[in-house]
Amino acid sequence: MNYAKSEAKDYARENMRGIWAAALTPFAADYSLDEAGFRRNMRHWLDDLEIDGLFISGKQGEFFSMSLAERKRTFDIAVEETSGKQAGKQGGRAILSCSDQNMDTVLDLARHAQNIGGEYIVVHAPLLHFVTDQDETLFEYYKHISDQVDIGIALWSHPDSGYLMSPELCARIAELPNIVAIKYSVPREMYARLTELAGDKLIVSTASEDDWFDNIVELGWRLYLCSSPPYLLQTKYDRRMRQYTDLAFAGDVAQARAVRDSLEPGRQALKST
Repeated sequence: MNYAKSEAKDYARENMRGIWAAALTPFAADYSLDEAGFRRNMRHWLDDLEIDGLFISGKQGEFFSMSLAERKRTFDIAVEETSGKQAGKQGGRAILSCSDQNMDTVLDLARHAQNIGGEYIVVHAPLLHFVTDQDETLFEYYKHISDQVDIGIALWSHPDSGYLMSPELCARIAELPNIVAIKYSVPREMYARLTELAGDKLIVSTASEDDWFDNIVELGWRLYLCSSPPYLLQTKYDRRMRQYTDLAFAGDVAQARAVRDSLEPGRQALKST
């Protein structure tokens, strides 16, 4: 790792920025991991589309269909491809998904990510059964992971868990030393509230490209974490999400809005009527 546990929040604040995309995991005809295809995809996203970071083996990456060895191998490849050490290739960053219902699996993956030089991991809020004190259970869940590893950890709250973690709970978890970010797939009023409560301790983000521009301008966000629009809306020769993001980051709001609106013709039509 490039930082000590006590430095995780500052390191993430400096380096966990820009457009991050959810990586798909390709498989060969025999259902084995297509390593060459995975590398080609990452090179296209990093080199051609200038995406800043990749979310590896999340739900879109089909972690649930892979063995533990395959998940670790995707981590290895991602760290290699984003290390910035390959001549003539664009660097990048990766966040490695250790989500699982089994705590031993979460920790095994987290330790592997840390040992191979990964920068961050993400852990989805677990499904809960027969729980009477949900918030305390979830706090202790993330605290246990935080206690066991030094690597920066991102939370992930999504309706798939059967519940949403409240902004107040997330702010409490954000006090842990190496909790650095959250992919918060919730209504806007909830992530705006969390930004207000814990924006100095936690990088708050969500996966909606529809709201990304507004979140840069209105909430001061600097991280898009993350889904498929960064590669679905862009090509090597048309990188308008990259363009409007950079313009908004630079404070050129009017031009950024014009580029963003050009991706949605219906919005332009409404403005002209």
